[in-house]
This record gives sequence, C-alpha cells and structure tokens, in this order.
Amino acid sequence: MLQERGGGRREGTAAAVLAGAALAEALARGAVHHRNGSSGVLLTSAFLALCATAPLGFLGAIGTATAVVAASVLAMTITGVLPAGSAVAVVVAMYRLGWAAGSFAESRLRRLAATFAVALSVPFSVIALCVPRHSDAGVVAVLLSAWAAAAAFAGNAAHARTEARVHQAAREAVARSLVEHTARGERARIARELHDVVAHHISMIAVQAETARLATPGMPTAGAERLLAIGDTARAGLTEMRRLLGVLREDAGPADHEEIRHPQPGLDQLLTLVDAARLTSGATTRLIVSGTPAALDPGVELAAYRITQEALTNARRHAPGAPVDVELRFTDEALRLRIRDSGPGAESQNTDSAASAGGHGVAGMRERAVAVGGRLAAGPSPTGGFLVEAELPAGASEEGAL
Repeated sequence: MLQERGGGRREGTAAAVLAGAALAEALARGAVHHRNGSSGVLLTSAFLALCATAPLGFLGAIGTATAVVAASVLAMTITGVLPAGSAVAVVVAMYRLGWAAGSFAESRLRRLAATFAVALSVPFSVIALCVPRHSDAGVVAVLLSAWAAAAAFAGNAAHARTEARVHQAAREAVARSLVEHTARGERARIARELHDVVAHHISMIAVQAETARLATPGMPTAGAERLLAIGDTARAGLTEMRRLLGVLREDAGPADHEEIRHPQPGLDQLLTLVDAARLTSGATTRLIVSGTPAALDPGVELAAYRITQEALTNARRHAPGAPVDVELRFTDEALRLRIRDSGPGAESQNTDSAASAGGHGVAGMRERAVAVGGRLAAGPSPTGGFLVEAELPAGASEEGAL
C-alpha cells in the first residue's frame, strides 16, 4: 500500500511538472501569435497542453496513452506546434502502455495491447507525411512517430525483465528451501542410523572391556589398566556420539532433553520402562512375556526397547488413562513385540513424539525395525484401541559369540 501511494505521488508530481512546462510554453507561443493578430490561439494552446500532460497523474495506462496522444495530435493539427512537455508526456504514456501490455496474464490481451500501442503511433507518422518537414510540427511528428513505438516496446521489455528477475528470485528461494529441507531430513536420517547401528556397538565395547577386567581372575595389572582404558575410550566415544546426534537433530529439540544411558538400553530395562509408564500415566500397564527369553543382538534389543518406549509414549499422549499391554514373545526365529492400548485408536498416533527418546513416531519405529532386518505394522486394533506389532530377528549377537 505504501509503495502504491509512493508511486501515485511520483506520477502526480511528474504530471504537474510536465503540465506546468507545457502550459508555460503554450502561453508563451500563444502570446506571440496573439500579438500578431491570431485570436483564440492562447486558450486553445493552453487547453491542449493541459490535456496532453495532466492525464499522467490520474488515468490508467491505456486511458493516459489515448488522451495524451489525442491531445497532442490535435495540438499539432490546430496550432501547428507541440510543447516539449507534451512531447515528453507522449513518450512517458507510451512507455507505461508498453509496461501494462506486458502485465496481462493472457497472451491475447498482451497482443491486443501491443497492437494498440503501435496504432497510437500511426497518427504521428501521418502528420509527418502531411505537414512540411521543416516546420515545428513536422520535426516533432517525425521524432514522435519513432519515439512513441520505441517507448512502448521499451516498457514491454522492462516489464519482461522485471518479471524474469522476480521469477528467478522465487525459483532460487524455492531451491534454497528444498536444499535446506533435504539437509534437515538427511541430518535426521544420519542421526537415526548412527544411533541404531553404531552407538550400541560402542556400548558393547565398554561393557565387554569392563566385564573382562572384573571377571578374569589373575589378570596382570597392565592388562587391567588397558581394559579400563578401553572402557573409558568407549564411554568418551559415546559422549562425542551424543553431541554429534544433538547437532544432526537440532530441529528435534534441545539436546538437554535427550535421554542419557550408559550403555544403550535393551530388553533387561523393559520392566523398568513399563513400571515408569504405569507410574506416569496412572493406568494399568502390563508386561507379558512368553517363550524362552534369550540374549539377542544388542541392536535388536535396542530397537525393541525404543519401539516399546515410543509406543507407550504415544499411548500416554493419545489414549490417556487407557490400559496398555506390552507382549514380548520369544521364538527361535524372531522376537515378536505387540503393544496395544484400549483407547479410541486415533489416527493422531501417527505423529512424531518429541517426548520420547526416539522422537520419530510410527515412522521412526518402522525405521528402527527395518534397520535390524525386521518389520513393523501400526494401526487401529480390530478389538479397539491402537496396536503396534513388530517382528525382529532373533539371531545371536556377534559380541555374544566372542
């Protein structure tokens, strides 16, 4: 709005300046003719000078061009002269007409406006052919027959350049947004992969080094010190890993909200997790275990823990107070995990949960399952509520084999 007002004030000021200059020149020329005995020249010249300049301040592009050209042609035909201010007004009006022609959305309208601009320059060519070339009107007509069309084409080209710059700026802004969005997604993906694939292995190094140091009888002091150094190095690596994850997942929230565990949790901590969920929600939360429990790969145990943690968090948020059953079934081929609540089974459970350590909702749970070679399905339960089912491979860990 301010820009429109500023543009209107500038156009009004330019119109007033040109009108004043044209009127002064017309009065001066009319006074000379009046002394020579010509009657009516003074008022006619003054009126046509105003008609050829004043429309710049209040009419649109098409109306301005029509009025200015018509008044200028009449002035040249009746009085035989055209003030310099009126000639400048013709060029300005034609430039504005060319700019307006380029702003139409439909190509048909743009062609019509361009044709109209060319047609408005024709009267000046006719005057140039009809009046003596050495006269003032002949010289001005020859100049305007070329300048009018050139000004219209210049206005059209200027609008096209401006529009191209705007479109280019918009494309660059969209490209930057896409790159930034892709970078955020890539950082989140790298963070999840580091967490799921690397962190638990570093934790196992720390655990095995500490276990070997404490469980090996008669170990030399130098060997115990080396194992202690290995454990300290692994724990330092975990600390640096968490700092890196905090940078990569900066969009997920402050790093001080992330849960810190040494080493990474597994199935042994599921009972503690279920007890904590029961105390937090105040609802019945049960852990049901069937089959023969066995030590699994740390990555599988970590995935099972995080999936359960995310599912319990979603149940607490979207089905507060509803009972939740966590079923853990061990078989020789797979670990089957089922988390079902008795809530409304809302589709909103598909959103990300920033409160949990996983923080990726159903998509994050599915990625965790796939990362260890398993699969996961989530959705409304046939018996009511929301159900999360995961099947994770039950192969023995390489660390355990060592």
